[in-house]
Amino acid sequence: MDFNVKRLAADAGTFLSRAVQFTEEKLGQAEKTELDAHLENLLAKAECTRHWTEKIMKQTEILLQPNPNVRIEEFLYEKLEKKAPTRMNNNEQLGEYMIDSGNEFGPGTAYGNALTKCGETQKQIGIAEREFIQSSAINFLTPFRNFLEGDFKTISKERKLLQNKRLDLDAAKTRLKKARAAEARAAAEQEVRIAQSEFDRQGEITRLLLEGIGSTHAHHLRCLNDFVEAQTTYYAQCYQYMVDLQKQLGSFPTTLTSNNNQNSSSSAQSTSDPSIPVSSSLPTPASSIVTSGFSELRASCGTRKARVLYDYDAADSSELSLLADEVIIVYSVPGMDTDWLMGERGSQKGRVPITYLELLN
Repeated sequence: MDFNVKRLAADAGTFLSRAVQFTEEKLGQAEKTELDAHLENLLAKAECTRHWTEKIMKQTEILLQPNPNVRIEEFLYEKLEKKAPTRMNNNEQLGEYMIDSGNEFGPGTAYGNALTKCGETQKQIGIAEREFIQSSAINFLTPFRNFLEGDFKTISKERKLLQNKRLDLDAAKTRLKKARAAEARAAAEQEVRIAQSEFDRQGEITRLLLEGIGSTHAHHLRCLNDFVEAQTTYYAQCYQYMVDLQKQLGSFPTTLTSNNNQNSSSSAQSTSDPSIPVSSSLPTPASSIVTSGFSELRASCGTRKARVLYDYDAADSSELSLLADEVIIVYSVPGMDTDWLMGERGSQKGRVPITYLELLN
């Protein structure tokens, strides 16, 4: 018990001595032992590394998971050492909605089929995103976090200990200056020697740790290369998925939801330049669509019934708007572009694109 009391009193005395020394330094009433320039540069480099590692790591976390609530949830699960529940990401959720809507509209319809294919692609992108996030977390974020929570904490602890040893040394020097009696000066000089030895030893330990920052930079560079490689793979996968989807959608006749914009501009071009056919606004070449039935209809100059496959909005008064599944009368007019026929519905008539028609027997 006596030993503990003495130890407590000694610790309190040391703390008070450091506090007095620190206060007097701030007030300019006491001298301060400066660290050598090399050690100061190493300390500045370590602090700079910590600062930018924190910023890069936090921004990368935001990039990989923009939802702050999900980030907080994942952080809590990580601290509790439990596995976070698996949830669909935004692309997978969008893909699910597209597939469900495509099934409801009917996979046999152009719109329903296109929705299904878009949904499948979105889910593929979602899986690629999940793999990218997992790879980035393991190969990039984890090493950065390990540095902040491991190496830099050790550096901070030793740096704080070095500061305390410096305060002890400067306090001992101050007491030496104030000592008058020979015996007191001898005791103060012995205290200064001990404090100097401990300060030098702690300075060497701190320097060795700080010199490891160069190795940290080299390791973080490798992690950065891994992160860039993961990004390259992810974006290349997304690009390939979208190119494949675009090719699949190109096989469908477009219902021209932007009809008023696209066809009106094509119409304006046709008016100003007669050499440009109106069919240039259509998504597919006529040569790949014209069947023997349409060829026979044009050759016979007769009329046929045709079922409308998809909705079509007329771009101008010369065209006839169509509704899916209705039946109209179609016939050819001499000199008309091969992509078009004349259509009649009661008293209404106008040009219609053959890509939206199915001839009936």
